[in-house]
Amino acid sequence: MNTPAILATNHLSKYYNNVCRVNKVNMAVHEGEIYGFLGPNGAGKTTTLKMLLGLTKPTEGSVSIFGKECSKNRQFILSHIGSLIESPSYYGHLTGLENMRVMQKLREIPDKNIQEALHIVRLEKQKHKKVEQYSLGMKQRLGIAMALISFPRLLILDEPTNGLDPAGIGEIRELIKSLPKRYGMTILLSSHLLTEIEQIATSVGIISDGNLLFQGDMEILQARNKASICIKTQDDASAERVLLTYGYMPVHQHGHLHFENMSDLQVAQVNKILVEAGFNVIRIEEHKKSLEDIFLELTGKERSL
Repeated sequence: MNTPAILATNHLSKYYNNVCRVNKVNMAVHEGEIYGFLGPNGAGKTTTLKMLLGLTKPTEGSVSIFGKECSKNRQFILSHIGSLIESPSYYGHLTGLENMRVMQKLREIPDKNIQEALHIVRLEKQKHKKVEQYSLGMKQRLGIAMALISFPRLLILDEPTNGLDPAGIGEIRELIKSLPKRYGMTILLSSHLLTEIEQIATSVGIISDGNLLFQGDMEILQARNKASICIKTQDDASAERVLLTYGYMPVHQHGHLHFENMSDLQVAQVNKILVEAGFNVIRIEEHKKSLEDIFLELTGKERSL
């Protein structure tokens, strides 16, 4: 990444009752990227984000944003950040528009920002409705609108698709992807939803048990995803013996013959060999590791995300 780091942490750590929740995290978020902060529930994502925003004081380490030390420049830094942490904060007895007006006064921003933010999250038609009557998804979208209201340089979103239906998740995904180019924003996005991070993020940091296990471009992570070819015949054991005579080294497991790092030409050659040897090739499949598989390899834990 050639662009400068808009956000950087140095050995950022947090202990609660002598239990380490975040352990010496060195995070670097570069300008203009969508940084996916990925990890299971309880991994330390929200605690880290709270320390970035000054909502929780680090036990050790430091945070710099826009090239400035956070502990010494908090007011300036926060004036250029929008955030949604854990769940939206709102006044239920007020309408969506009135809640946005509250944020407008706090951030000292023009009326046009309110209208544009509400338009982006599709709440224009519900802006005069009391928020206590909103659905969970509408409340989440209002929280995102409130984070967007100043159109900040850095937008920090903690599980932004929480409570949204599949259509809403898709809309928020496309919104987030458009923000860097449309408004010049940098996005730091936390999630335990691997497929969402995979579809949105340009770079990723993986955290587990408070430790940052991987950080880099999404392409680097996906490069670990080497495809394997699985071939099923009516007699895999005999097919394996035939292929060995041609120099192919399949692994016979789970009722298939597995091949690593095969080109399309090699797949065609193997198929031809088997057919000419009298085998019925029932199935040829390409298998790729999902981001979840890679995550589990990094963490060494078979656990639900």
